[in-house]
Amino acid sequence: MNQSWIHLTGILVRGHQVASRPSRNYPYSSLEKQKPYFKDLGLDLHLYFNGTLNISIAPFQFEMTAPEFTFELVEWTDLHPPETFSFSRCRVKFTGQAYVGWVYYPHPETKKTHFQNPSLVEVITHEIAGIKYGDRLELELNPNEIDIRIP
Repeated sequence: MNQSWIHLTGILVRGHQVASRPSRNYPYSSLEKQKPYFKDLGLDLHLYFNGTLNISIAPFQFEMTAPEFTFELVEWTDLHPPETFSFSRCRVKFTGQAYVGWVYYPHPETKKTHFQNPSLVEVITHEIAGIKYGDRLELELNPNEIDIRIP
């Protein structure tokens, strides 16, 4: 990954908590259930934590413009219609430690529930010890794949 990055400071916020554990909507971790489908399509996420970091970059908003991976209409559950997902490499820095990962973007036009604010970036990465809601972290995004703007 020899490129320039978009550097942003974000705040870790609570998400819908369906990626990491069973919930009212899913009797399983949605990300754990999705990972085998993504692997079959060419993106192996098994080394990463079964959950997402929900990072607020407000007042900025982001848009996936040319993600490295887009998987159309993945039938990963029988609880709702198929969803489209995009992924872009990223890095997260917390307390001086850098973690590689992926921006995880379930396309809102194919989602029936759990819509995200366009100022919220979901990241799949390794487990980060000691991180908690409200913590500041640095986020590095690929400018060839993601646009950042102020609405």
